[in-house]
Amino acid sequence: MGLFLSPNNKRNRIQVSLLLSPMCVLLFISSCNIASSTNLPHNTFIHCLVNHSQTSYPITSAIFTPNNPSFSSVLQAYIRNLRFNTSTTRKPFLIITALHVSHIQASIICAQKHNLQMKIRSGGHDYEGVSYVAEVPFFILDMFNLRSIDIDIENETAWIQSGATLGEVYYRIAEKSEIHGFPAGVCPTVGVGGHVSGGGYGNLMRKYGLSVDNVIDAQIIDVNGKLLDREEMGEDLFWAIRGGGGASFGVVLSYKIKLVKVPKIVTVFQVRKTLEENATNIVYNWQHVAPTIDNDLFIRLIMDVVNTTKNGTKTIRASFIALYLGDSKSLVSLMNKSFPQLGLKESDCIETSWIKSVLFWTNINLTEKVEILLDRQPQSLNYLKRKSDYVKKPISKKGLEGIWKKMIELEGAILYFNPYGGKMAEISSKETPFPHRAGNLWKVQYQANWNEAGKDVADYNINLTRKLHKYMTPFVSKNPREAFFNYKDLDLGINHNGKDSYIEGRVYGVEYFKDNFNRLVEIKSKVDPDNFFRNEQSIPILPHRKN
Repeated sequence: MGLFLSPNNKRNRIQVSLLLSPMCVLLFISSCNIASSTNLPHNTFIHCLVNHSQTSYPITSAIFTPNNPSFSSVLQAYIRNLRFNTSTTRKPFLIITALHVSHIQASIICAQKHNLQMKIRSGGHDYEGVSYVAEVPFFILDMFNLRSIDIDIENETAWIQSGATLGEVYYRIAEKSEIHGFPAGVCPTVGVGGHVSGGGYGNLMRKYGLSVDNVIDAQIIDVNGKLLDREEMGEDLFWAIRGGGGASFGVVLSYKIKLVKVPKIVTVFQVRKTLEENATNIVYNWQHVAPTIDNDLFIRLIMDVVNTTKNGTKTIRASFIALYLGDSKSLVSLMNKSFPQLGLKESDCIETSWIKSVLFWTNINLTEKVEILLDRQPQSLNYLKRKSDYVKKPISKKGLEGIWKKMIELEGAILYFNPYGGKMAEISSKETPFPHRAGNLWKVQYQANWNEAGKDVADYNINLTRKLHKYMTPFVSKNPREAFFNYKDLDLGINHNGKDSYIEGRVYGVEYFKDNFNRLVEIKSKVDPDNFFRNEQSIPILPHRKN
């Protein structure tokens, strides 16, 4: 476990210092076989890291190069998209599995000194591998060891470090209270750092908003290697790292979150309907109900292509998956009144605890012990591509039928519809960098998943999402066509971080952040004027600030 630094004890903050002699550094490099003797620039970088390490928290055990027998396992441990775990994928020249805040500080200082690209990885769920892949030589600052979780039930808050997973956070909350939770994602292996800094949503968002709507403090290491809390970083930077992506501004060490109340008993259900079972009419009604129904109810809709029972022909299956903050009797009563088309019965419902509902939403059997949420490895890994959209007006039945026809033609593409409304519509689009608030009925996620290696297979499946995304153009937001930052999609544009960085960044930036992009650029230009914290879709600096 990483050391947790309480912001209330600032005297304990670690300052980078030179504690090892040059002879110790040389002995370390030569005797530990940590770097190739033929790569002098990388040796010099390691020399710098060790020089900026502390005797009480030496960095040596956190450094992995390709010569280290554990290098591949460390690299692959948090790769969640097999597209970026191939023999041709560019590998980092070094991985730093930070064990202490001073290791982060040393990484930032030495990377700037040696003009090296640093990628920051917490859980590795970035859909485009941006946290652990690059087109230029790079190293990874891996945060998985820094995963302390400090729950304060009395004050209904918690400090959670970036390397923790959502499953660990949920488990530790439930360990202390059966009536508290936190609004974040339904995948328990997702890392806190990327999830929260990019917005963070889950099935409590219609009741309590996004993860970032419930963040009240943070700790970040800035470009100068200084550890700052909310008061020290200022409200602009604090605003930016709650939805604007932390990796553009610094290394977020931890967030202080506000816990939310959940009942002792919640209800979940999954009901599936095919076209032959009136799915078109039910989906048509869902889009009018799901964003406006009681805020205690979240009904996700998943649509995929399956075989019919007749002659092996294809049909659309609509799966309605729900979390209700209450008992099954009141849920069925609410559904019969507001959404009778689904025909929900009490026998479709499962009453359980909030923590157990996390298992249900992850397709884990409810008979499993909740300790399974502490497992950092996903149930399965595959190759994948994701895209996103926002819908602001209901789609006609004719429009839905056209979508079904296109999906059956493509066969492998899947649609996820996540309803908005409720608390999401009450929060200003300027409150955080996340701008998709009032006026949005639901968010679309396009999925393609496959388990066969090879470029041709990958190109085929990626193209499925692009074709369906293109077909959906008349039904989704326009000017800009909005997208969700945490559903990273390099089809929207890539920043090469050169002289055209601002122009390139604006292309995807406006789609992710709308008008909030301008404020993010201003803050970025102020706190990181030389654009050290950069990646393929980072926030750019203003053109005149570029060296």
